[in-house]
Amino acid sequence: FSLCGVATLICVFYRRVYCKTVIGQSVFGLEVYKELRKEGHTIVGVFTIPDKDGKADPLGEHGKGIPEVVKVYKATGAELNVMPFCSQFIPMEVIDHPAHGSIIYHPSFSLSVLCLLDPLHGFDNRTLIHGDKKGGFTVFWADDGLDTGPILLQRECDVEPDDTVNTIYKRFLFPEGVKGTVDAVRLIAAGNSPKIVQPEEGATYEGIQKKDNAKIDWNQSAQALHNWIRGNDKVPGAWAESIVCWFGNVTFYGSSLVDSGATAIGQPLEIPGASQPGLVTKAGLVLFGNDGKTLLVKNLQFEDGKMITAARYFSSGSNASVELTEEEKAFGVWKSILTNVDAIEDSTDFFKSGAASMDVVRLVEEVKLRASGCQLQNEDVYMNTTFQDFIQMCVRKLRGEDDEEELVVDYVEKNINNMTIRMPHQLFINGEFVDAEGGKTYKTINPTDGTAICDVSLAQASDVDRAVAAAKEAFEEGEWGKINPRDRGRLLYKLADLMEEHQEELATIESMDSGAVYTLALKTHVGMSIQTFRYFAGWCDKIQVREISMFVILTLRVCAIVIPWNYPLMMLAWKTAACLAAGNTVVLKPAQVTPLTAVKFAELAARAGFPKGVINILPGSGTLVGQRLSDHPDVRKLGFTGSTEIGKHIMKSCAISNVKKVSLELGGKSPLIIFSDCDMDKAVRMGMSAVFFNKGENCIAAGRLFVEENIHDQYVKRVVEEVKKLKIGDPLDRSTDHGPQNHKAHLDKLVEYCQTGVREGATLVCGGKQVARPGFFFEPTIFTDVQDHMFIAIEESFGPVMILSKFKSGDVDEVLRRANATEYGLASGVFTRDISKALYVSEKLNAGTVFVNTYNKTDVAAPFGGFKQSGFGKDLGKTC
Repeated sequence: FSLCGVATLICVFYRRVYCKTVIGQSVFGLEVYKELRKEGHTIVGVFTIPDKDGKADPLGEHGKGIPEVVKVYKATGAELNVMPFCSQFIPMEVIDHPAHGSIIYHPSFSLSVLCLLDPLHGFDNRTLIHGDKKGGFTVFWADDGLDTGPILLQRECDVEPDDTVNTIYKRFLFPEGVKGTVDAVRLIAAGNSPKIVQPEEGATYEGIQKKDNAKIDWNQSAQALHNWIRGNDKVPGAWAESIVCWFGNVTFYGSSLVDSGATAIGQPLEIPGASQPGLVTKAGLVLFGNDGKTLLVKNLQFEDGKMITAARYFSSGSNASVELTEEEKAFGVWKSILTNVDAIEDSTDFFKSGAASMDVVRLVEEVKLRASGCQLQNEDVYMNTTFQDFIQMCVRKLRGEDDEEELVVDYVEKNINNMTIRMPHQLFINGEFVDAEGGKTYKTINPTDGTAICDVSLAQASDVDRAVAAAKEAFEEGEWGKINPRDRGRLLYKLADLMEEHQEELATIESMDSGAVYTLALKTHVGMSIQTFRYFAGWCDKIQVREISMFVILTLRVCAIVIPWNYPLMMLAWKTAACLAAGNTVVLKPAQVTPLTAVKFAELAARAGFPKGVINILPGSGTLVGQRLSDHPDVRKLGFTGSTEIGKHIMKSCAISNVKKVSLELGGKSPLIIFSDCDMDKAVRMGMSAVFFNKGENCIAAGRLFVEENIHDQYVKRVVEEVKKLKIGDPLDRSTDHGPQNHKAHLDKLVEYCQTGVREGATLVCGGKQVARPGFFFEPTIFTDVQDHMFIAIEESFGPVMILSKFKSGDVDEVLRRANATEYGLASGVFTRDISKALYVSEKLNAGTVFVNTYNKTDVAAPFGGFKQSGFGKDLGKTC
């Protein structure tokens, strides 16, 4: 007697030697079993359907119990049978044997006039077909009809517009049904269980779930068609007469209502009996009701059992075959199920060989047991009915290889940088590239010449809601919330590998969209992003919440991320990789001016095999998309990198909305102290990097240099010489040192910033102006004689502007006081050959990072974050 098999019978004793029995579908029955054990009951017997040659036999023969089974059952002395989800024949001598009889859980949807569930409909699709708003389940006192006896307990739930039997079962009938069954036992144990006689009015067993009764009548509204299809999904399946004669009848699955205001673009498909032809679109098959409104169907199944995604109806051919290893060829799980087949050939068809729907369940579960990395669904079997197709599909899943045809991408292609780059430009929600609500778009601009690169979808508030809902469902209901941590790590490694394969393309897109010099984009923007995903992939199976503060986000579920425009891909990687490693789902808003590497990343994530809804990318404005993410009640963590002003607003919104956790990496005015005992060559070289790296668009850039007075003039002279050597030009030119600023508004702010410095009395040594050429180029700039009270000494330029101030020789504490006299505390640096002085200064500087005799040397294993108005929380490393 075991808990495997189709149905289960469990006999349990109450604390006061009170005996009960449980029968139910295996997984449901197991959960009831575990909960009853927690209640203090003792299991005295488990009865399951006998298993013979891989097929389940009935519990009785010709309406009678199997004598040897009944004998063993009666020997337990059960006083109550609890039968969760039982649909098999149970002999009356078993049902009536216990002193307290039998109770049975039954998922019944429809509600009667008395606001009680109409139990006589049983587990049917009537609620969905009739568009009822409420559903639920009943626990009965079982009789010879199992669910026609008196009512003991009932629970109800709301029915959502696109619910199916499957979604209601996962969301409500399973978890709440387990609780309700246990509650019913608790009532009996307490001696106050009701017995409400069912009214016979409306009772029917007309067999609505028979295939013959599921034929679609096309002369109905779109709402009625949608209700009929979803009500019969998954069993028995709503069907219609042949769309094309050689396919036979076709069954429709996965229906959802479509906004009638949206114009569908696709290939017409004649539907016999329909008011007008359907449309095969990249989202699925659009069908029309007689009211002109529309619904969308995701999957189609033909008479031979073959199922396809509706979007691929007109697709010819299939993917190229995967070359299998010997180990993969030996993955022959069909043999234990298709016992009537002597030899399994590549062309062997699962259903034509005698398999049924229960065999699909058995096959899926056996594959999951043998290969934990193969997250198989029932639909995968229906879509791959031959042995060859099935094994190819399983191997692709195990290898993390996605079906290229499943992901529909509308690319913008450009021949640039000696290559053809292919750029997605739409929103990425729930595993699909989609247009924004209303088809709204904006142009992303190339800062090198000020021309438009392409139109990008502009996300609206409703798009944010859709993305958050998809992320929430992916965590709570989808594969991602159940995936093994090692498999999660495997996906992150796979994603890093794909990013490396596409690194030149990513760097080109990054350079074109943000103005970053290509060589820097390749090494840092893209290179460090790849390193970040590989680093966090290694953490996936080593995470313990109690040890790693960052990984408290394990319980946060949906994380929102808002990133800046200076390192579009790298900032995405820094925040996203940690969230994914911890098992969360992500909704990310890239900067509006630099969206392209983020949406290209979405494509690579889909190719890597990340489940739908885990990663969502929403190009759009901060005031709309960022604000909605801050306010959204289902977002549990928000990570933001950007200005201090916006960070304050986000923190306030997060507090007001639902007190969501927030981490902020904000502005900086990082001091760099250069002592006279430094290595001058290195101080000049690294000082240049500290200010002009990435065109100065760098959050940890040295915002102010304090140079000891006895080397000040020499240092300035050397730096000016080096600045004059910088080549300003096309960032894709390998000899370019200094590319354009990111966008026009930022360029204008830099011009104004320098004009302010001159007005206040600082000495403009060089630069300070826009370069006289197309694009958003700004001259590398040097200011000296900068006093502590000046605007440019206090505020961040976020551009290629070096701010130089003297400090008295030997006055270490004074220069430390001046360096710390800022509201920011992101980074800092010190140059000196005196190790004692370096350690002393490093200890006293109020900054998250202190560089000693170097600058900008970050590592993915080192935590990154600031103090004061530079924000709080960490990116990267173990404690991010």
